[in-house]
Amino acid sequence: MAARKKYGSDAVKNARLISWENPNPERDYTIEITFTEFTCVCPRSGYPDFAAIKIVYTPDKKVVELKSVKLYLNSFRGCAISHEAAANRIFNELASLLKPRSLEVTGDFNVRGNVKTVIKVTL
Repeated sequence: MAARKKYGSDAVKNARLISWENPNPERDYTIEITFTEFTCVCPRSGYPDFAAIKIVYTPDKKVVELKSVKLYLNSFRGCAISHEAAANRIFNELASLLKPRSLEVTGDFNVRGNVKTVIKVTL
């Protein structure tokens, strides 16, 4: 009997970041999003990499929809990408979509091979 594809597989495969109107664009305030189960694959070894991704931003006219962030970050699971490229791609896509007043994306990668990496990209 063939395994049935789970409904989440299509949601992750088709993931895209979605923005909403900022309900208070006249005010500076900070939004912090932490995603503790980020995974991708090392492009050299093929080994899995695990990280916590933290997004901190001050919105202007748009805010990001949280479910779209979850699905978007889960879409990296099978992606062969370096720590640096992953953090910068996430930053670039959020910056392009939201045009925030400030933005910081931190990729806090778990130790692998006795080395810990933290990538921080800021605007």
